[in-house]
Amino acid sequence: MRIGIVGFDTSHVVEFTKRLNRVDIEEEQWVEGAQVVAGFPGTSKIEDEQTLAEYTATVAGYGVELVDAPEELIGKIDAVMVEFQSGIVHLEYARPFLEAGIPTFVDKPFTCSVADAQQLAELAEANDVPLFSSSSLRYALEIQQLKAEQAQTGEVLGAMAYSPAGLHPENPGLFHYGIHAVETLYALMGPGCEDVWCVYEDGAEVVVGCWEDKRIGSIRGTRAGTHAYGFAAWCENEVRACSINPSYIYRELLKKVVGMFESGIAHLAIEETVEIMAFVEAAAKSAQNRGRATPLFD
Repeated sequence: MRIGIVGFDTSHVVEFTKRLNRVDIEEEQWVEGAQVVAGFPGTSKIEDEQTLAEYTATVAGYGVELVDAPEELIGKIDAVMVEFQSGIVHLEYARPFLEAGIPTFVDKPFTCSVADAQQLAELAEANDVPLFSSSSLRYALEIQQLKAEQAQTGEVLGAMAYSPAGLHPENPGLFHYGIHAVETLYALMGPGCEDVWCVYEDGAEVVVGCWEDKRIGSIRGTRAGTHAYGFAAWCENEVRACSINPSYIYRELLKKVVGMFESGIAHLAIEETVEIMAFVEAAAKSAQNRGRATPLFD
């Protein structure tokens, strides 16, 4: 599979290319079945020009062809990864590839609004093309292990996830970095959240969600002190608390991405990703209203 990348303002571009092209990284991190062949660096609303130039030079050094416009990738690639840090621009940059029928992965945050997320989902459906978005934390080995041991642990009755939650105006609220904790929570709980409550302070925020089956899940996004990733899951037969080792999360995510490119079937239903955008949007509304209960969808 020939992959194109759109947007070079994130370290993911370098790290993903290393693993897919199997260069400059240990063999245990390699992901087979696809190779990055071309990319559009673009400009950035988040990263500085020097860092963008460094990422671009590194990727070009791995033999990736650079183009001057995203549309120039069409005809050169079999699939595309939209990697700009700003979720606000993802609809604009993913649209031409979905309309061309090219399987598309959109990195986190998928969008910065439910409206944009729904438009992307509708474009994918209208053009019968697979569309996938996820934080790499969703596929942490610790989460995969818990799922593999479900016969032993029983169903997840509730969960709490945590991650850093740094802020940037281009990705408001939890869209910027707290999205990792939200994705972790959804990996454990699945979709079906109806209402959220958010307590927000400069150093941290806590969001509690109530699912339609009366399960309760929460996230803690941190902006002060030591940062880490992890979760606690309350299961029928076990309570499991885990710190997440991020060493293999890119490899595990890319396995799912390449799997979609090869099969034409997304690993995660796009409806769940739209719900995650609604969770983040509702959390921001709740925070603005001093923690008032806020529905995900009116």
